[in-house]
Amino acid sequence: MEIEIIEENKNKVFNRNEIKFYVDYEGEATPKLIDVKAKLVALLNTKKGLTVVDNVQPHYGEPKALGYAKVYDTIEDLEYIETKHILAKNTEAAPAEDEEE
Repeated sequence: MEIEIIEENKNKVFNRNEIKFYVDYEGEATPKLIDVKAKLVALLNTKKGLTVVDNVQPHYGEPKALGYAKVYDTIEDLEYIETKHILAKNTEAAPAEDEEE
C-alpha cells in the first residue's frame, strides 16, 4: 500500500491540517481505515492520537482510493470538533479477552 498526498491545507479556525491523499493498493485487498491511518501517521510524522482519517473512498474497478484526513494541533480540539462515530472508527478494537469457564 502506497500513499500519495495530493493536497494539504492548514485550517486555522479548527487548528488542524487537512490532507487529501490517494491510496494505491495494487495486488492487495482494500485497506482498512486503521491501516491507512497508521501509514499516514508514519508518513506525516505525526501522533496517532491527533490524526483522524475521515474517509477512504475506493475508485470503482481500480486498486486506488481517495482519502481525507485531519491532523489536529491538540487533543482538546480533536475531541471538541470530531463526532463520536468518527472517533470510534479511528480507534483500534481492543483485543478480545478469553472467557473463563
